Amino acid sequence: MLLKHFFIEKIAHSSYLLAGTHSCAIIDPQRDVDIYINEARAQGVRITHILQTHLHADFISGHMDLAKKTGAKIYLATSADCTFDHVALAEGDVVALEDMRLQVLETPGHTPEHLSYVVVDSTRSESPVGVFTGDTLFVGDVGRPDLFPDMAQELAGKLYHSLHDKLLKLPDHCEVYPAHGAGSLCGRAMGAKQLSTIGYERNFNAALQIQDKAEFIKSLTEDMPPAPDHFSRCSDINRQGPALIADLPSLAELEATAFNERMEDPDVLVLDARNYHAFGSQHIPDTWHLDLNGNFPTFAGWVLPTDKDILLVAEDYAKALEATCWARRVGVDRIVGYLSGSLPGWAIAGLPSRAVRQLSVADLHARMHGEANFQLLDVRAPQEFADSHIDGALNIPAAELRTRADELDKNRTVLVICSSGNRSSLATSMLLLHGFTAVYNVAGGMSGYSAAGYVGQCRACVNPHGSRFYSGLSDIAKQRN
Repeated sequence: MLLKHFFIEKIAHSSYLLAGTHSCAIIDPQRDVDIYINEARAQGVRITHILQTHLHADFISGHMDLAKKTGAKIYLATSADCTFDHVALAEGDVVALEDMRLQVLETPGHTPEHLSYVVVDSTRSESPVGVFTGDTLFVGDVGRPDLFPDMAQELAGKLYHSLHDKLLKLPDHCEVYPAHGAGSLCGRAMGAKQLSTIGYERNFNAALQIQDKAEFIKSLTEDMPPAPDHFSRCSDINRQGPALIADLPSLAELEATAFNERMEDPDVLVLDARNYHAFGSQHIPDTWHLDLNGNFPTFAGWVLPTDKDILLVAEDYAKALEATCWARRVGVDRIVGYLSGSLPGWAIAGLPSRAVRQLSVADLHARMHGEANFQLLDVRAPQEFADSHIDGALNIPAAELRTRADELDKNRTVLVICSSGNRSSLATSMLLLHGFTAVYNVAGGMSGYSAAGYVGQCRACVNPHGSRFYSGLSDIAKQRN
């Protein structure tokens, strides 16, 4: 038995290659699947099985592309009601892979159709060696049941039984192979360690210490982090079978004049993926900004309109391809072209641009103790804001500005802050699209503001491995008592 772990930053997604001597299975594949084909080739094995633990909500899965390229069969839950060719599985089924057996457990809770796969390597023992838990059990956390709001209470109850009556019945030495790690919004307090064991989680996973079912349900249905918009779309896309990457639009290289002409189409939007300093210095008017260095895919899926083609501004062609790949991972498939020559080429063509002034944290601090005719907008998540913020700031999370921008006064200057400068730059672009004119971005954000000693540290801002959307990391643990 050979296990290979793959991890995608930003969306914090884990997938796996499980191989015998001649063949292998891919569990919960990412959409761009050549990474698995190349690894299988390097290991001298053939991909014969594609196993899905569930219909993923936070990313588009690669099962269709991988099946097309390799001829492997797709395995997933009967209850998923998928419309493409697949092998349907239910409780008690066994998937054979050479000398290994993958025993199927139905573990609903995060989603209604969730499966876990218990691996037995008969060449070593009849005792389970590991379990692919998908989004039911994570390192230090459990799956969130509130992605289906009308079913949250029901799913939380099912999750309790999936954990206590099934997964925790496995032996302590059984390894845990989850589908996500720290930073994913499929949970709220995942550990940075990517693999674990049943025994370790039994003893130290805070959510598993809550023995009372009612308290467990309450802990996972109240004060949860926000669910991005694409979470409600990706599951259905994965159920129907995502479009093949080869069938998506190619990335047309457009000179500035041609790019400008395409912008005239009302069904086209412009997305700038450069860093926030570059965007602030010069950008095309009426442009969305998502810094590729930040959590680009999550916010691309969260805020970008789904009914328009997208023209991309990036530093160069390689960055344009990178941004396109990240966007496709969350189902943003309509990127059709990019600006050749980036903003220097745009400027040379004599076309208009605008700027967003970047404030240092020292500038902000001086203003906080000087002039008062401005609005300070904090666009972090509510839990981050509650943890630490600047007195007088108004908290509207960046994604919510699509519908809440009118809570601000367009006639007053708006200073925008987040944890670093990335989300706040997205927010400035959204405010400009809403008709605001005097908008400033605070470079360095609350991380810089606290580093300068102006305010206490925000735990989420200074945690390099955790979620930027949830800072109440001890809340579940408090339920122990």
